[in-house]
Amino acid sequence: MGDIIYDREIIITEDGSCTLFVPEINEHYHSIHGAIQESNHIFIDYGFNYFKNKKSLSILDIGLGTGLNAFLTYLNAKNNNVSVNYVAIEKYPITTVELDKLNYSKDHTIIIQNIFKDIHNSNWSSSYYIDIFFKIRKVKTDLLDYLFKEKFDLIYFDAFSPNIQPKLWALEVFSNLFDTLNIGGVLVTYSAKGQVRRDMQSAGFNVERLPGPPGKREMLRGVKL
Repeated sequence: MGDIIYDREIIITEDGSCTLFVPEINEHYHSIHGAIQESNHIFIDYGFNYFKNKKSLSILDIGLGTGLNAFLTYLNAKNNNVSVNYVAIEKYPITTVELDKLNYSKDHTIIIQNIFKDIHNSNWSSSYYIDIFFKIRKVKTDLLDYLFKEKFDLIYFDAFSPNIQPKLWALEVFSNLFDTLNIGGVLVTYSAKGQVRRDMQSAGFNVERLPGPPGKREMLRGVKL
């Protein structure tokens, strides 16, 4: 999404899990304090687990990146018997070489390790069941070009920072995301910038500041009441 991404490097974060680093824009895909730790805190604890009583969820992931959010969602859906329809937007997919170096599934069984690979190896623009309860459709496009045709319960807003991709954090984008959510739907993001919060509120979200993961004081969650 946004400007063209050139070289990417594999970095080991403080919790031992990998992330990608883009030198040209000096941006990491995840927190250097812990990639898995951050994704679990923001997208699972304050996103997925918000819907503790629902047994089916429709989730929009912006963007797929390393597939960590999708993988953690799969694991939690499996453990809690939740049926998930997962749509992920990504303009610059990771390469096979990068995929082979990511260590998110290394402590799991071979079956689960293959699930993580299936997330990336499934065809683009086609719905694919990586398990009987987890369906994924990946869309290779820019968020600004995405046509919203379905409703979601939960949005993982995980684009690069507003300083790097300001167009993706605009009021118009948040208005489109608000419209695509079901009533009671939720958007979670790592950003806690004042302008992001104000634009989310202007789009209609009821926004709350929540404790951030290690290394970050706050994050935001918006609810469509």
